[in-house]
Amino acid sequence: MKKTNVALVKLLQFIIFVIFTFTVLIYFSVIVLLPLEIVSLVIKFLGLLGIGSLIAAFVAIPAVGYLCFTAYKIPNLGKMVIDTGLDIVNMGKARIEAFNELADEMKK
Repeated sequence: MKKTNVALVKLLQFIIFVIFTFTVLIYFSVIVLLPLEIVSLVIKFLGLLGIGSLIAAFVAIPAVGYLCFTAYKIPNLGKMVIDTGLDIVNMGKARIEAFNELADEMKK
C-alpha cells in the first residue's frame, strides 16, 4: 500500500510540474506575442478602413514599436513583469518540493 501511495504522490507531483511548466511557458510567450497580435489587429482595422495591407503594415509596425518603446521607458515595468514570471517559477518549485516531502513521509 505504501508503494501505491508513493506512486500516487509522484504522479500528482508530475502533473503539478507539467501544469506549472505550461503556465510559465504561456506567461512568457504572451509577453513576446502580444506586440505581434497588436500589429495584426491594427493592420486588420486599417484594412476595414480601406487602406491596403502593405501600407497598413508600414503604419502599424512603427505605431506598435512606439507603444513598446513607451512601455520600455516606464521605470521598473520590465523588471516587475519578469519578477512576476519568476514568482510563478518559484511557487511551482516550492509546490513540487512539498510533494517530495510528502513522498518521504509515505515511505516511512
